[in-house]
Amino acid sequence: MSIAITGTGSYIPSLVVPNDNFEGHDFLNADGSPFAHDNAVIIQKFKGITGIKERRYAENNLNTSDIGFLAAEKAITDSGIDKETLDYIIFAHNFGDVSPNNIQSDMLPSLATRVKQHLRIKNPACVAYDLIFGCPGWIQGVIQANAFIKSGIAKRCLVIGGETLSRIVDPHDRDSMIYSDGAGAAIIEKKDNSGEILSHASATYTQEEAYFLFFGESYNKLKDDTKYIKMFGRKIYEFAVTYVPQAMKDCLDESGVTIDDLKKIFIHQANEKMDEAIIKRFYGLYNRETPDNIMPMSIGKLGNSSVATVPTLFDLVSNGKIENQEVQKGDVVIFASVGAGMNINAIVYRI
Repeated sequence: MSIAITGTGSYIPSLVVPNDNFEGHDFLNADGSPFAHDNAVIIQKFKGITGIKERRYAENNLNTSDIGFLAAEKAITDSGIDKETLDYIIFAHNFGDVSPNNIQSDMLPSLATRVKQHLRIKNPACVAYDLIFGCPGWIQGVIQANAFIKSGIAKRCLVIGGETLSRIVDPHDRDSMIYSDGAGAAIIEKKDNSGEILSHASATYTQEEAYFLFFGESYNKLKDDTKYIKMFGRKIYEFAVTYVPQAMKDCLDESGVTIDDLKKIFIHQANEKMDEAIIKRFYGLYNRETPDNIMPMSIGKLGNSSVATVPTLFDLVSNGKIENQEVQKGDVVIFASVGAGMNINAIVYRI
């Protein structure tokens, strides 16, 4: 028997926020000074770099644990399992439940515990815990589930990735246009003829990189002392294109699969130009040109929902919801991500 993804689910919020919604924002530099260009120019440049035309925000009555539950329900239904047989619920996120207009994070009890209650799982042996690992959190959760099952301490796990980043962004920071909300989930279990995790890799870089993503004050110095998600975008870009391609290569080489047999790359939807550069360098390590359609993308319409992007993207492609993208049984794919930590990980998976 092999360890497989036997069911997937996602929750795409219904509130669509197009780029022109930001035209009235008072964007500022980090020192509080105004930009030389007006917002129309800022937004145009932003779209050219990130590929984002619009993003999704969660409805006010839903929080991260709620949308994680909705994605989990779909994954359980898709897999056909009895929810009472789950050994672990692993919820990857970074900021907990954050209510609208309230920057305070709520992680007590854990979001995984809340999902277990929402699912009405009675079995106390179903262990629920949260995983904080930056944007690569869902992939890391799958790696942990794989380890639990290999070791014999679990047979079946639910891994969720969810976030409501729209509630922790500084409206005066142009980077706020990147972030979005969403949730994705998957059932991981040992089962014949259902797929196979072939290899995985993880790494954490902290010497110079630990605070490339951080919590910082608003760029409006007169506003308040509330802290928001901040990043050094250029440093993250340089880090990602330097280290992620090699990590992906190491993972693929360990799997025993050749680069020519790779069908799809499900990469964290952080920035379209950055993802394209990563994939180009990855194929360059094998002296290959990047194949057409190798990298499904959802960032243009869904934005960057952090830990939710990879499971959401995989669910959408698996269900034929992204144009000109599909996967078939037996296809070999890579999941890869990079984010706060700075953390990198990858999984080679045969569907």
